[in-house]
Amino acid sequence: MSNEKTNIFAKRPILSVILIEVCFLLAVFIAGAIATIKQLDYTSPVLISFIPTAVVLILYFTLKRKWRSFGFKIGQAWRNWLLYLPLLLILIILCFQGFNYTAPETILFYLGFSILVGFVEESIYRGLIVHILVPKGIVTAIITSSLLFSLSHILNSLSGQSIEQTLLQVAYALLLGIVLAQLMIKNGSIYPLILFHTLHNFIQFIGKGGYNPILDATILIILVITIVVLSMPSRKIVKTNSGQLTV
Repeated sequence: MSNEKTNIFAKRPILSVILIEVCFLLAVFIAGAIATIKQLDYTSPVLISFIPTAVVLILYFTLKRKWRSFGFKIGQAWRNWLLYLPLLLILIILCFQGFNYTAPETILFYLGFSILVGFVEESIYRGLIVHILVPKGIVTAIITSSLLFSLSHILNSLSGQSIEQTLLQVAYALLLGIVLAQLMIKNGSIYPLILFHTLHNFIQFIGKGGYNPILDATILIILVITIVVLSMPSRKIVKTNSGQLTV
């Protein structure tokens, strides 16, 4: 990361994060309003807001040469791969909900849709926000990015989702956000997180879905245990924009 940008983030990291979150939520809110007025389907708000956001992120990472600075490191993608086993277990559990028959063209749409969401949300919350806040402390970076990630899911209630479902999704997003942020800091690569996020959403889109208390409780327990395990001290040295941190 260039010294100019590093100084900006270092001097005003909180303001930087607030601006990123406000701009992102504003884009989603406006897209939701447009979709409501035009009576578009439930995927429209995401497409309307996430596609321009993805373009901006790609242009920024490319023109400023920031891909590696925000976790796009292929060489480190599967370092300590055992740490990702809880995420694989969650994906397997989600498959137990069963799948609906879906036309091939619809499957391709949902796959592209899931890749878009995975790239944008991971780039913002585990890429930009985590790395901006790490100099303020690892715990601060993890908790803040996870709270903002869960906050963004409250907007799902605008699409007619019940309050109970929204609260459950917010709690789930919070725990999942903590795990993903921990993995981002420990391994330094965002690729496995984007892959998980993509597969997670894709399975939910083509799956039967619905509320299953046993499966939901199992996943929440896995997330809590994973948070505890990942919180245990280790001797790894993680290189950040501000230097090196022991985690």
